[in-house]
Formats: sequence, C-alpha cells, structure tokens
Amino acid sequence: MAKQPRRPSGPVRRNKAAPAERFPPRNPPKKTVKVVFDAPAPEPDEPRTFRLGVIAGATPGKWIDAWKERMPRVPLELVPVELAGQRSAIDAVDAALVRLPVADDDGLHVIALYDERPVVVASVDSHLLAAEELTVADLEGEVVIGLVDDPFGPLEFPGTVAASFAALPTEEAIATAASGVGIVIVPMSLARLHHRKDADYRVLADGPTSTVALAWPRERTTADVDTFVGIVRGRTANSSR
Repeated sequence: MAKQPRRPSGPVRRNKAAPAERFPPRNPPKKTVKVVFDAPAPEPDEPRTFRLGVIAGATPGKWIDAWKERMPRVPLELVPVELAGQRSAIDAVDAALVRLPVADDDGLHVIALYDERPVVVASVDSHLLAAEELTVADLEGEVVIGLVDDPFGPLEFPGTVAASFAALPTEEAIATAASGVGIVIVPMSLARLHHRKDADYRVLADGPTSTVALAWPRERTTADVDTFVGIVRGRTANSSR
C-alpha cells in the first residue's frame, strides 16, 4: 500500500509573502542643510528720521498713519513751515507740504495734492452768516482784513474796502474779525485751525482756491522720499512704481 503524503501538523500559512515583501526597502535618507556658522549677519538699517515740513492748515494725518505702518523703524518728524519761508524750509527737510506757488521751483519736484476752498470768516453777529454760501457780490461794502501770510496773495474784490490797519497774522486777523471790525478770507483748513466761539465762516463759492502740494529737492530723491510719495499717491507697499 502506497504511503500517503504527510500533512503538516501546524497551521497552514497562506499567501506567503515574497522575499521582497518580507524585507521592504529602506526609506531614502533625508536631505540635510549645511549650516554655515561663520556667515555674516545682515547689517541693520542705519538709524534715521524722515523730516516732513508742514504748512499751516495741511492735514497729513492719514499719510502719517500709513508711514508708521510701512516704515515702523523710521520715525517721522513734523516740522512747521511758515508760508513766507516755505522755499528755504524745503531745503532743510526731506520733503514738505507747501502751498503753491513756490518761488524758484526749478530745483524741486512738486506734486499738487488737493485744492482748498476759500471761506469768509466773520463775527457770529455778522449778517453774512445768514447765508449757507457766499459769493463775491455778497461782500460789497465789507472791510477785508489783510494777512501777512496770505495764501491767496493780494485780494481785490469789487465793492470791498481794505482795512485801514496793517496786515495781520492769520490767527490775529480772525480774532479781529470776531470783534466785528471786518472779515477775513482764508482756506477752510485755516478757519478750522483757528476756530473761535465768537466767529464762524461760510464758503466763498466763486473765490480763489489754494493748492497744497508735496515738494522736495530734485537732488535729494531718496528711498524714504519715494516711499512717502507712494503713500500720498495711494500706492500700497506691494505696488510697483
């Protein structure tokens, strides 16, 4: 009688793994970055301040806020600028907000920013304040107080009378108008700057305007100046010039 094949006594393993599966390949070695300990550290920016000249009445608040966000390591210093000396003041700062025209501007870059409307400042008791808005014709017979720092230049409106006393600084002229002696014609920002309880103003619809501009010397167009120019023109930090 032929012998039957002997069956294994233990459990039968099915789907026996192939040798390659029993010994899977190793993961590839991770790439390493060589650290150079003697690499020079980047040099920090040289400490500096951006000096911005500002004519009376100019309102650079939103631009200053944008500067602080974009240039946190460069403080911005505001430098008051007198109208009569604004041309020489430009040479002493990085850039300046001035009123046009600027004398001898051949050596300057000048960017007109906005026009200010003229207003008539008068005593709160003046009949002129009964109107919502005035025209030059409404000023007939009024005494116009002259300004030593007049942003409009000499004003000669038909039917008006020049004050018999010398021209005054804007703040003093508005105080005088508040007493009822006469009227003052200034850009609206100056009327707001020197606001008084005993005086008020009305827009002079057909009067001259005053243009506020940004100016700086042509030979001093620095990276900081370019940044500020971009801010006043509404460019973002990622905008191309």
